[in-house]
Amino acid sequence: MATNDTSTPSTHRPVAIVTGSSRGIGAAIAQRLGRDGFNVVVNYAGNAAEAEVVAQSITAAGGQAITVQADVADPAAAARLFDQATEAFGRVDVLVNNAGVMPAHLPHLADTDDATFDRLIAINLKGSFNTLREAARRLEPGGRIVNFSTSLVGTAMPGYAVYAATKSAVETMTQILAKELRGRNITVNAVAPGPTATALFLDGKTPELVERLAQMNPLGRLGTPEDIASTVAFLVGPDGAWINGQTLRANGGMV
Repeated sequence: MATNDTSTPSTHRPVAIVTGSSRGIGAAIAQRLGRDGFNVVVNYAGNAAEAEVVAQSITAAGGQAITVQADVADPAAAARLFDQATEAFGRVDVLVNNAGVMPAHLPHLADTDDATFDRLIAINLKGSFNTLREAARRLEPGGRIVNFSTSLVGTAMPGYAVYAATKSAVETMTQILAKELRGRNITVNAVAPGPTATALFLDGKTPELVERLAQMNPLGRLGTPEDIASTVAFLVGPDGAWINGQTLRANGGMV
């Protein structure tokens, strides 16, 4: 979908919304798509200053970006996110559903409280649904949708039952929406990262645990935000046009 020509006039560039892109993987995706010739909507829930830094880095490199505050768990806010993207750039071509939460410490299912369950469902599942619904109604023909799952769906590690369940549901919505958008030339895929070196992931983990997680894949290292951004760039770029309804596990071969 994307042109890789950053000399394209900004009014003719494809437009990408990247949810939860004020930091970490989302920020890397927003910056990569900016370099690839997209006008980028940097979405954030609460980190306005960090989102502005990401947007400024895109514009400093010759791209176009705006920041839009919206908690995707709120249907009205998700609709407003698309409204503001359209007002700024005239269209929306790509949705990257990166926003999500994973508490640093997750108990086993029997010990999971209602508040934790409800928060994971509200943001990871309902938030993805809210933006998918808007994208299904508003994306331009030929557009791209990339959802975010997790390789924990495959590893099924204890302590991640509810988190992984929300992401399994996202994978199912991905497959079905790809079929429902027949005739519009819009692809819908998901990316399922493994352990990735972000501040959120590293927080609260001992060096020994980080090293053990890094060694779970045969490449022997953690992923980087740029690794995941490159995967997304492939799916929304011209070389990813024939990939549809799939979940791509970007995890170095862990599972």
